[in-house]
Amino acid sequence: MTLDPTTPDTTNPATLDPGTVDSSAATGTGPAVVPVSVWATAQNAPTVQRRGRYHPDSVKHPAKMFPAIVQHAVATYTRPGDLVLDPMCGIGTTLVEALHLGRRAVGVEYETRWAELARANIGLAGEAGIDLDAAVYTGDARKLPTLLPKELRGRVDMVITSPPYGDSVHGHVRVRAGQGVRKSNHRYGAVLDRGNLANVGLGRLLSGFTRILTGAAEYLAPGGHVVITARPWRQHAELVNLPAHLITCGTLAGLVPVERCVALLGRLSEGDLVARSSFFQRDFIVKQRAAGLPMHLIAHEDVVILRKPARCRSSLELKGFQDEPKCGSPLLSGVDPWVGKDSGGKAA
Repeated sequence: MTLDPTTPDTTNPATLDPGTVDSSAATGTGPAVVPVSVWATAQNAPTVQRRGRYHPDSVKHPAKMFPAIVQHAVATYTRPGDLVLDPMCGIGTTLVEALHLGRRAVGVEYETRWAELARANIGLAGEAGIDLDAAVYTGDARKLPTLLPKELRGRVDMVITSPPYGDSVHGHVRVRAGQGVRKSNHRYGAVLDRGNLANVGLGRLLSGFTRILTGAAEYLAPGGHVVITARPWRQHAELVNLPAHLITCGTLAGLVPVERCVALLGRLSEGDLVARSSFFQRDFIVKQRAAGLPMHLIAHEDVVILRKPARCRSSLELKGFQDEPKCGSPLLSGVDPWVGKDSGGKAA
């Protein structure tokens, strides 16, 4: 993995090259740079990246994706007019940024509150003069075939999403004399709602996400890409390598891993990396270090890229060629490999 501080600022859509088809290639229009797998997606603060495109209440979502990450992925793996799907779209960051880059967009969101905000944000894109198809459906993404129109099957060019993970959420804090620290907007919906993947253990989170990817693969066009952002986290001081688990989820859903990149959460500056961490992340690290654990702030998102095989092979072909799984292959015999495995800790 190489890192070049001259990587173009991907927070500015004007510098992105829609014709790029490989994330290892330079995405800017300036001088050629060394091919990188590190995305410079935090040159501007998240609030600056979202300015003018999102409803003010959007800041209340506990784990928003950086718009620049979406911009980089959309410009790299799609072309203008393509259709982008986010099955866990939250406030609609994927949809909004795809629209601003000339792509159509569709999303699914479990919580009504965020689904309504996503629609409002799509509306703002329309008010900005963007006349492209976009829609948000409310429901459980594990049941995508019952939520999305059948006409979209095989028509989606890219899926981009991020599952809930660990305690790495954002939120807001307020400090008042004599009252200590008060947290807000740092959790997903009702904590006891087990239909929300943010409120279940790791095993059921991975099980549910595999079902989501399996459903999404039905809508993905042959050769289309799936981009997943995630990061490792620690549960009771033990590292949970979520990105590696998600690669397994993708292969079980019939997808082929093709790249693993890094999207920076800090700003590159004169060979240094300036972290953009939240209060919760800093507070967690300080407490862990005080307890004797040599932990550091997380300054990047892992980006896992998978692809749907370009064509579905027959059973006879698969016997001779095992390099790619059969398109949209379901879990073998309905067996869920995640249930009963490593169920410790909540995933939100």
